[in-house]
This record gives sequence, C-alpha cells and structure tokens, in this order.
Amino acid sequence: MSNDIKSDELLNKIDFSPKYDKGSGNWMDTTKSVQIRPGMYCYAAKAESVEMLGLPNARPWNPLEEDWKLPDNWQEIIFNGLKERLEKFRTFKVFMDICVRCGACADKCHFFLGTGDPKNMPVLRAELLRSVYRNDFSTAAKILSKIPGGKKLAGARPMTMSVLKEWWYYFFQCTECRRCSVFCPYGIDTAEITMMAREIFNLLGLNIDWIATPVSNCYQTGNHLGIQPHAFKDMLEFFVEDIEDVTGVNCTPQFQKKGADILFITPSGDVFADPGTYTCQGYLILFQYLKEKYGLDITWSTYASEGGNFGSFTSHETMKRLNAKMYAEARRLGVKWILGGECGHMWRVINQYMDTMNGPADFLEVPKSPITGTIFENAASTKMVHITEFTADLIKHGKLELDKSRNANRIMTFHDSCNTSRGMGLLDEPRYIIENVCDNFYEMPPNTIREQTFCCGSGSGLNAGENMELRMAGALPRANAVKYVHEKFGVNTLGTICAIDRAALTTLCEYWVPDVEVYGIHELVGNALILPGEKERDEDLRFEPLPGKEEK
Repeated sequence: MSNDIKSDELLNKIDFSPKYDKGSGNWMDTTKSVQIRPGMYCYAAKAESVEMLGLPNARPWNPLEEDWKLPDNWQEIIFNGLKERLEKFRTFKVFMDICVRCGACADKCHFFLGTGDPKNMPVLRAELLRSVYRNDFSTAAKILSKIPGGKKLAGARPMTMSVLKEWWYYFFQCTECRRCSVFCPYGIDTAEITMMAREIFNLLGLNIDWIATPVSNCYQTGNHLGIQPHAFKDMLEFFVEDIEDVTGVNCTPQFQKKGADILFITPSGDVFADPGTYTCQGYLILFQYLKEKYGLDITWSTYASEGGNFGSFTSHETMKRLNAKMYAEARRLGVKWILGGECGHMWRVINQYMDTMNGPADFLEVPKSPITGTIFENAASTKMVHITEFTADLIKHGKLELDKSRNANRIMTFHDSCNTSRGMGLLDEPRYIIENVCDNFYEMPPNTIREQTFCCGSGSGLNAGENMELRMAGALPRANAVKYVHEKFGVNTLGTICAIDRAALTTLCEYWVPDVEVYGIHELVGNALILPGEKERDEDLRFEPLPGKEEK
C-alpha cells in the first residue's frame, strides 16, 4: 500500500517546525495565545485625533471587542501598504530578507526579560510580520513553496484578522529602543520594523490614544500636551517666581524675540510634568547666568513649544511635519542656531532623520558658542546642539561658577536614554556635567549603560497609565541595575536627559526601588550654579533643605 504514496506527498507531510505544545501545528500559528487584556495594552485612539491627523477610518473602537470596525478591503490595504514601504525603504526590504533567526537579540529586549513572552523576542516579534511578507512578497519563499515539503519550510502565513490582532498587540510592546540592533550580527534595526508596522496600522485607523492625541495636539497648539501659548508662558512665569524664592534672582525668559542669538526648544514635559519641571527651572537659571555674565541672548517660543516628536511613533510623514515647525520658527525669528533641551525622541529624529526629511538647514549658521568659541561640527547640518553638549563645553572652559556641595546629598548614577545614546552617541557629556556638579557618582553595570543601556520600558508612546503592568515588566531590567548600585553604593538619585525617562523612571523607582529619586541633569546644574546677585541659598529647586542647611 505504501508503494501507492508518491515521494512528493511524503515530503509534504513532514512538519519541520518545532512544537510549543501538543497539536499546535506550525510554530507561527500562535494567534490563539494572544490575550489582549487590561494592564498590557493602551486605549484606542480617539476618532477626533485620528481625523485631525488625516488618517483614514476614524471611528470609536475597542481592542477588547471582537469587531475592530475595519473597512471591508482591509487586507488589500495592508498588502498595498507593505508593498509601498518595501519599494520605498531599502532597509525595510533588507531587514525582511537577511535575518537568519540566530537569536542573538532574543534576551536583549527588556519586554522579553520582563514578561517572559517569547513573542517579545525581537526576532520573533519581527517574524510575525515576516511570515506575512514571505507569503505575499518573498520570491525565495514562493519558489520554496513549490518544492515538495517547502511550503512549511518557508514559514509563510496569510494575513487574517487573528494575525492582525497579534501584530497590533506585540508591535505596541516594543519601545523602539534599538538595544537588540546593537547585538544583531547583521545590523537589523527592529525599531524600523516596528515603525513600519505602526505605519500600516495607521492605514486602518489602528492607533493608540497616547500617540494619536499628543500628535493631534501638536498639530493644533505646537506641543503634545495641547497647551495654549498663554498657558505655556504662564507656567514658565510660575517657575520664575519659585526660582526667585530660592535664589533671590529674577530669571524671566524672553519669548519670540527676533534676532536673538539662539532659539531654545525643549519637550513640553519639562514645562508641565514633574520632575521635568525642575529641569526646566535649571534651564532658566543657566540662561539667566549666561545673560548676566556674557550677554548671551536666548529666546523661547510659544509656537515651537515642543521639541519632542511623537511622529516618530506614528509615521515618517508625521515625523517630518512635526520636526519642520522648529526650523520654521528659527527662520521666522532669524536666530543663528537652535539649542535643544533634555529629550529623547526629539534627538533621534534630529540626528538620524533631519537631513533627509527637512534639511539641511542652510539658512542657519553652523553652531558656535559665542562664549567659548567652540564650533559644534557634529551639528553642521542640523544646526541644533543638545544642551548637555553646550553646558559641558561651558564647564570645560571654566565659564560656570559651581558649588558642588549643594548636591552633596545626591549619590548619583546615570541612565543613558536610548535615543540620545544609541541614536545620537551622546555618552560622555552628561557624565562630565554630573561629575562637575556632584560629589558622588557611580556607574551601573557595563552591560546596562552607554550603547547597551536598558530602556525605561515606557518609550515610543507607551507611557500611559492603563498599561502599567506592561510598563513595570519592561522596566524590570533597568530597575535591577538601579537596585544594584543602590544596594552597593547607596545611590539615591538616578539622573537622565529625557523627558519621557524622567516621568517613566519616577514610576519605575517608586515601584521597584522606592529609595531612589529621578533628576534631570540641568536640575543639578541649577542647584549648583552661583547666580550673580543671588541671596544665600538654603533650599534646592524642590524647596528641600540644602546639605548642611537642614536646621536653618
């Protein structure tokens, strides 16, 4: 009887795929295990926010419901969206083809380490998309599928509603931190794959509210929080009052001043979210010092009141549009160059995408410090300097009068923000500042900092309250490193130069390492800087006693 079975039929019956449980079938048939549940997902984007962004299919929907209210031709939309991006972005096409599933990235993702979910391995998260790519686009997979037994070897699967929901669930469990790319022997950037997946979601109106609404706000008011210009100005004036209480010096900033030397732009989180508000006060103190001592003319803008770029979590076109407003304001005001505050995604967009999206900014000068004479060659095209580069240069040339003793109670460690470290290479400048304004600084373990830094677990628009279980799971690797230096060296302060990090790490520390506080670097600078004409200081910017001033 066996002689009646052809060899081709026998080969086609062989299943080469590993089993993760009995009777499961192909290893990629994992959609039944997807459980979108509270604590692990963000709420759907509001219809009005989707409409404001000009995205299709704006409607109320709920990820927990069976019907996601998609257009009838949603599969065709995904096919065309994938096709367009494969043709437009060479890296995306390359990343789809060259992965050999070696697993070098598997244990590098904070979400895999925190959740233990195999589909949070970068290789497998990307495989969720690659399997559909192989089904619809891969020439090699199509050839392989014609060979006896090759269809299962190809690892291809058609796009179904279950597959789409699996995509959505896991591509919003990626913070685009790019730690996995550091360890990939082929240099695959899984963050780029996540960005493509999210662009495709947008074609169906499948976004999350913590991304869509901030971007919508930015379109309307110039910042993610939807703050009107007068409220932005009022908030800075509140800071001026607090600073004057602490220092006795009025640090009122300028707004929309045409012909100023420098336009300063920072994320709106620094203006409206603790502990970033204290970092913002540090900026104001620094700028007042430079104005009094050296006559430096810096202006703020209530139009370009947002340096952050949630467009980088939405689409390339949205990213480009949000980045453009900063340069439009710099042109309108006629400044020489732009100084940017402590932010993450703002700087990845500037450093990696600005030139091809909006630049080069030929109408601005190559940034040169009018105080030290330093030319920031790294900003020759973008015309933007990170404030830690600027401040570190001032300290290096002895231009700031600092009293480190005011931060003597701060036993520091430093969290390298993913976008400024891996995305920008800004590694030494913030550490140099810390060492010049604080007495005690200890590094976390080498494989958790600098280029290999762990993510805060809440980036790329996942910094919401409703997905707290996911955030705290993703924060576990960073928390372990903080706990290590806390227990070994008595570290009580975690410094960082990212607005999302300042918010996210505060929650992380409250949950995992409650004896550690989070500070922006320029809050420490503001405490240590000796302002011309200041009174004797008894308190820091948080109105807490300075070391040695407790009784007073």
